[in-house]
Amino acid sequence: MSIIRTLGRSGIEVGAVGVGCWAVGGPLHSGREQFGWGPVDDGESIAALRRALDLGATFFDTASNYGAGHSEVVLGRALAGQRDKVVIATKWGYTFDEATGEAGPEDAGPQYLRSCLDGCLRRLGTDYVDLYQFHLGGASVTAALDLVATLEDLVADGRIRAYGWSTDDPRSAEAFARAGAGCTAIQHDYSVLRDAPGMVAVCEELGLASIARGPLAMGLLSGKYHDGRRVGAQDVRSQGHAWMTYFTDGAGAPEWLARVDAVREVLTSGGRTLAQGALAWLLARSPATIPIPGCRTVAQVEENLGTLALGALSEREFAEVEALLRG
Repeated sequence: MSIIRTLGRSGIEVGAVGVGCWAVGGPLHSGREQFGWGPVDDGESIAALRRALDLGATFFDTASNYGAGHSEVVLGRALAGQRDKVVIATKWGYTFDEATGEAGPEDAGPQYLRSCLDGCLRRLGTDYVDLYQFHLGGASVTAALDLVATLEDLVADGRIRAYGWSTDDPRSAEAFARAGAGCTAIQHDYSVLRDAPGMVAVCEELGLASIARGPLAMGLLSGKYHDGRRVGAQDVRSQGHAWMTYFTDGAGAPEWLARVDAVREVLTSGGRTLAQGALAWLLARSPATIPIPGCRTVAQVEENLGTLALGALSEREFAEVEALLRG
């Protein structure tokens, strides 16, 4: 069963489950701090991305700074010759050094917006981006609104088809979306463990795509971390970042693991894996929702995209999950 969703008011159609490309970028660092998911095998990454396309994924989400540009390079290589079949989203706002893999400071200015897009197009090997997203979730509404005129110009020039913002603040998202006709999507933290009713309401009201960032809770909903295993030292989940709440010292946080256990039986009903159940919850949550689970291997892609054949949770299953987690 193929499930198609519309990317907000752009009218662009995409497979209902997309692919997040943060992990395939490899390392990104700032001094000793790590912001990637550790070493990667580019050959495996390319095979995984191509397999995703075979299985019905047409929406691929990356960012200019993932792996200091390397994610875009890998994605461009994987999708070479398939540009007319895919919808590519990327982001700007964080500076970086491609040569050293070093993360730099934020830049919310319109000049960087344009210059970063030049780099994105070069690395992706394309002459346009379908969805260009402001990556600085904590930026002020004033700073974001100052970018709208430039973004609308880029839409008119055909260099981007639409734009959006990666932010978790519904009021910011609403102000940004109302300011420009080309705004079509908000990317935000959103999973069965962490619903986002305020943001979903904004997206539904304004006809925006609700792109679910972290739909598998940074991997916790894969079910792999209940045995106490830890991620690698170069993995962003081991760094103790304040926003990385699902992991503590590189291991699954007990309070979140307990919540996974509370809904495991419902999510895995109907022959689904835990990850598939978590994605199926998102598909049932709102027709505006497009989850973008990350991947590094063909096996992960096959599991995640298997959700399309199994479909969304039923109304009964969805209600059971809500009663258990938010009753």
